[in-house]
Amino acid sequence: MAKPAQGAKYRGSIRDFPDFNPSQDAETLYNAMKGFGGDKEAILELITSRSNRQRQEICQNYKSLYGKDLIADLKYELTGKFERLIVGLMRPPAYADAKEIKDAISGIGTDEKCLIEILASRTNEQIHQLVAAYKDAYERDLEADITGDTSGHFRKMLVVLLQGTREEDDVVSEDLVQQDVQDLYEAGELKWGTDEAQFIYILGNRSKQHLRLVFDEYLKTTGKPIEASIRGELSGDFEKLMLAVVKCIRSTAEYFAERLFKAMKGLGTRDNTLIRIMVSRSELDMLDIREIFRTKYEKSLYSMIKNDTSGEYKKTLLKLCGGDDDAAGQFFPEAAQVAYQMWELSAVARVELKGTVRPAGDFNPDADAKALRKAMKGLGTDEDTIIDIIAHRSNAQRQQIRQTFKSHFGRDLMADLKSELSGDLARLILGLMMPPAHYDAKQLKKAMEGAGTDEKALIEILATRTNAEIQAINKAYKEDYHKSLEDALSSDTSGHFKRILISLATGNREEGGEDRERAREDAQVRHPIPPPPSPCPEIADTTSGDKSSLETRFMMILCTRSYPHLRRVFQEFVKMTNYDVEHTIKKEMSGDVRDVFVAIVQSVKNKPLFFADKLYKSMKGAGTDEKTLTRIMVSRSEIDLLNIRREFVEKYDKSLHQAIEGDTSGHFLKALLAICGGED
Repeated sequence: MAKPAQGAKYRGSIRDFPDFNPSQDAETLYNAMKGFGGDKEAILELITSRSNRQRQEICQNYKSLYGKDLIADLKYELTGKFERLIVGLMRPPAYADAKEIKDAISGIGTDEKCLIEILASRTNEQIHQLVAAYKDAYERDLEADITGDTSGHFRKMLVVLLQGTREEDDVVSEDLVQQDVQDLYEAGELKWGTDEAQFIYILGNRSKQHLRLVFDEYLKTTGKPIEASIRGELSGDFEKLMLAVVKCIRSTAEYFAERLFKAMKGLGTRDNTLIRIMVSRSELDMLDIREIFRTKYEKSLYSMIKNDTSGEYKKTLLKLCGGDDDAAGQFFPEAAQVAYQMWELSAVARVELKGTVRPAGDFNPDADAKALRKAMKGLGTDEDTIIDIIAHRSNAQRQQIRQTFKSHFGRDLMADLKSELSGDLARLILGLMMPPAHYDAKQLKKAMEGAGTDEKALIEILATRTNAEIQAINKAYKEDYHKSLEDALSSDTSGHFKRILISLATGNREEGGEDRERAREDAQVRHPIPPPPSPCPEIADTTSGDKSSLETRFMMILCTRSYPHLRRVFQEFVKMTNYDVEHTIKKEMSGDVRDVFVAIVQSVKNKPLFFADKLYKSMKGAGTDEKTLTRIMVSRSEIDLLNIRREFVEKYDKSLHQAIEGDTSGHFLKALLAICGGED
């Protein structure tokens, strides 16, 4: 087992058992396996409360006392997933990894995900131990076996990782960082085809500290994260391997938190992955994984295991997990800060926002107007031409086309489109033809029309628009509906929810940078230290019972402070409470008030990710929420849809293009894909 660096805090969940007696433990296990059925509870209790080093001593004593192999007896006595988990715990870490790899390349087919996970995440020392263990256990050369079972650039990168020669010097040369950024850029984005050898050499050999700086500089230089370039330039298992390497360079604990979440989300559980990670990280970084998991997925690893598994298998996994981070006092400040920094790095302020729809070159409004008129004349409608023109022009260009259409033909283009198109396609095309503020105003009006209110649409628009956008929406609403937006909201909503929406609808959010002292005051939430006097109330220097006061304080901070300032408030909040502000909102509040506050927080953290989540939810499961899908695709197409695409593929392991393709059809599908602007 690799030891923590000197002076580093131990972050495993399993520790050496005090007053350890290997002979007594061997006897306990022997007695637990005597008779019919065996005492599985005793077996799991003992094995999960001993470190791997202590388990090896138990194995030796078991053989000395009974002349039998403990692992063989456990295999005979136990069955299924529980047996695989217990036996995995009994092997030394390097031998457990060797067994996983042997299984991954044995028989028909190869488990590439297992190879990627192990070889992308292990340290040099762990790789060397793995190679030696494989040779010892199977009398075979690991590199030769992997070479014989894989191919192409995927094989080349695996072989590089198998050498265990990644640089480990923390002293970084700024010149070399710049050179590597340039080499990666020239090998991918600037090259016809891709020079995979450069990606392999740099990502396979440079130190973690060096590569983190390379990734930061790459984003500044190219305007896109290294992951986006890898997705664009590489493919297949090679792409997956390189993305895993990048994730492990950034944060190994976050990589495993994500792997665990994906192993348990949806129908069915990927038990092999779950077992492998829980066993291999239990004495390394399980606490970090737990904490990142809880902040990233808003639930504890413990609770997800508890809900997704059963029996002794569940009990053993929960022992390895080591605690429930949803329980009071269980969330750790160190990882809360790590988790905060993860999403702060991807926050919009640090990344250039890009739409997918740009002004068309050689734009000719006269020709476009004539082509659209021709597409709608006579019997039938040429939807393809309409889509090709409207989806590939900026909104400003579409307004010119509208004007030219009226000048040439004395007809209203919007009215003609409305009469020729129908259903989802009509809503999408007509939405694209409206000026953005008038489109948002119409969406707000529709959300408040008739019986019932579409609170989700109100929240999505008002919680995410800038001051300038909100002010333009107010003007458009008054112009189109002869009523102020504030009056409409007042008559259609109530209580704290109404007050929050009206506050957002004023478009008076501060626009300056952060004020650290004020951020500390704003973040005071049920904190034992009395906050300093301030002319404005803090988020919640209040008792948990005073819910109304709590909501008012949250409103006064979340609806008025600037985005950069709120990011600092959220960070100070974590320091004071060990909780992410979003977690607190979900726990303390309910209904529409909770939903609007969560939307504001998510928008401040990472607006493109907020919209990526909304798009995913609009298409997952049975049925499609075409209204939400259309609204986001139209409203974000010239603002940040490219960023939304990147967040979508990063979080959901499939592109927005693929999701749309699998969930819509016909001309509506074609128009959405044109706006989407490409496959990631």
